[in-house]
Amino acid sequence: MAIRFELDPADEAALAFGSSPLLETVISLHVLAEPRHHALQHGWVRAMRQLPSALRREIAALSFLYRWTLPNCVLPRPDGAEDDFDTELAALRALPVDVAAFELLRPLHDHGGAVRSRRRILADPQVRSAALRTARRQGRDSERAAAQLLDDPTTFRERLCTLLRDYWDAAFATEWERIEPLLAEAIADAGRRIAAQGPYPFLAGLAPALRVEPAEHRFGLDVPHDHTLSLGGSTRLLLVPSVYVWPHVFVNCDAPWPLVLVHRASQLVESLRPPAPAELARRLRAVADPTRLRMIELVADRPRSTQELAPLVSLTEAGASRHLRALAAAGILTTRREGYYVVYSLVPRALEDLAGELGTLTRH
Repeated sequence: MAIRFELDPADEAALAFGSSPLLETVISLHVLAEPRHHALQHGWVRAMRQLPSALRREIAALSFLYRWTLPNCVLPRPDGAEDDFDTELAALRALPVDVAAFELLRPLHDHGGAVRSRRRILADPQVRSAALRTARRQGRDSERAAAQLLDDPTTFRERLCTLLRDYWDAAFATEWERIEPLLAEAIADAGRRIAAQGPYPFLAGLAPALRVEPAEHRFGLDVPHDHTLSLGGSTRLLLVPSVYVWPHVFVNCDAPWPLVLVHRASQLVESLRPPAPAELARRLRAVADPTRLRMIELVADRPRSTQELAPLVSLTEAGASRHLRALAAAGILTTRREGYYVVYSLVPRALEDLAGELGTLTRH
């Protein structure tokens, strides 16, 4: 069984591109629910331990929505027009309640998108029993949340929207500011590559799981879902780059939601390539010193100047400066000038990235 998209070779507009702050927010929640699958995002998982305890409990209670798959009701618009988070969240709130409830139920009961049976499925006691049993695997809070979804979908949808808003305000709005330019560059890079080489070399590089068959003008995933769609005319597939989806690929081909394929951003492909051993060795040498490790510890606490650090590590300012310059050259620290002083800060995730490079080097 498989999902296959058939491309009309004469229709270059069959593939569209876009990004979505709401979708990326929900994908990052999947990462928090299943961190073992997302080695590249362990830094984010650790950082989110600082979220308020009530918010962390709510993320866990509703994790059945995004632990195994993603609800299609958080997908972006099919035309690739990019909305901000507030607009996308308002669109989720504006969905007919039975439409939203039917889609939010799907992670607990795969109804296959049977839209014509929507009301019957939502009212089916056997569906209810199976959904609650699945939610119970995540704990009693999840079971109670699933019961609320079935009994009072209007309140449950507002509960989900409140969770998304609180998580966005507490953490992901700042993260989106960081990754939005990366996703925009990934889309621009896709356009350049398709213009130069055609769609199939580009598609082949999106994910190892994506099966690309240029001779048959088709591509797709081998998954337990049998569906073939012809792209062209008004039927377009929206390709959405993501920083958080790796190592997965997410695809939707069921109406009434847009045809979407969420794939790793091109920058992640570069980051997964093994580092040059000489460069890795240089960076390791930079941190392989007790004094420099102490400096990293102090700067991780807050940005500091050479003059402040020198007495804390029992060095002259000249000696401290040499160590700091070595750490900056290795990409561990960054600098900014504040009047007379040069202030050093820890590069975000620099040490996690270094650990990841070591892991990549030893994986064969």
